[in-house]
Amino acid sequence: MMEKKVTWLELFYDLLFVAAVSKAGHVLLHAEHGVITWEYLLKFVLIFIPVWWAWVGQTLFINRYGQDILSHRIFLILQLLSVLIMTASLSTHFDEHYLSFFVGYIGSRAFTAIQYLTIHKSKSEHQQQAARFLGLSFIIGIVISSGSLFFDSWVRYVILYAGIAVDIILPLLGRKNLVKVPVQTHHLLERFALFTLILLGESVVSIIAVLSADQWDLKSILFAVFTSLFVIAMWWQYFDNVEKKVSKEMQTAGQAIIYGHLFIYISLSMIAASIQLLYQNLLSYEFMLAFVFGSVLLYFLSTTLVFHRYRHPHLRLRPVHMIVMVGLLVAFVVVDLIYRVPGYVIMGEDMLFFLVYAKLTT
Repeated sequence: MMEKKVTWLELFYDLLFVAAVSKAGHVLLHAEHGVITWEYLLKFVLIFIPVWWAWVGQTLFINRYGQDILSHRIFLILQLLSVLIMTASLSTHFDEHYLSFFVGYIGSRAFTAIQYLTIHKSKSEHQQQAARFLGLSFIIGIVISSGSLFFDSWVRYVILYAGIAVDIILPLLGRKNLVKVPVQTHHLLERFALFTLILLGESVVSIIAVLSADQWDLKSILFAVFTSLFVIAMWWQYFDNVEKKVSKEMQTAGQAIIYGHLFIYISLSMIAASIQLLYQNLLSYEFMLAFVFGSVLLYFLSTTLVFHRYRHPHLRLRPVHMIVMVGLLVAFVVVDLIYRVPGYVIMGEDMLFFLVYAKLTT
């Protein structure tokens, strides 16, 4: 099979998601009385998941069936317009922008479903079966979510996200249909790595916000240096791992990559927010430790689990490596609870953790 390349239109499509993930991540900057309330943590997740799933939908279609032809370009442009509407309506004030968000998100899902249901008959029987299954699954999710238009208040959101949940879960339940039409692993890893780069960009934006501070002293300089090395180590660990340590020839449904990256992306957004919150000292000390090290732990566990299957067998991390890395985080937390440390020390600990993680995996 000829190796699929990422097209320029796909990269242009990704540009809209730069704004979408930025708006989602900014929800985490709403600190009140030293904590990020459960309300804002939940709103972040509820905003982020539709953004991620809208991007995944088109990415997976292109991976299995996409061609750089006029009809597929038109569908991708229609997707662009839908995502533009959805992104413009992303807000913590859901009620004020509900209809435009609904139109943008459901529009993007509907165009993807139509693409699956109208694939060319020249495709193999397995390809047609998988396409029909995915198209019908997405239609079911769309129909359920559309029922939200008949309700007000919290009920509409329960119905909306019930449809999104069905949309997300049905491909997992129909895995037996999808493994017969394996993804092109090289293309899929490249696409998800590019989206990871967008999320890393949010951490870079946070560093720029720190560097733009009016007052500079030794603590500020150390914070900026440690944070920069921390983000560079994250980039090094992820991209060297993807480029050199994983097998791109494996034939799978790609679901470990697809669903596992949701947790990678959420943790990256949390890390980006933690940089600004830590520097501005907007969180209580205990909550800050939980948020900062919790986001790092989530990133470590999700990247380890996602890539374990795809790494070459002799390069896979062993249980002792997991114990060492988790033990290092626990040690940092225990020490920081005993001795109250400034923000730049916490960033230095994150930097050290990722330097060790990068060394182990690359």
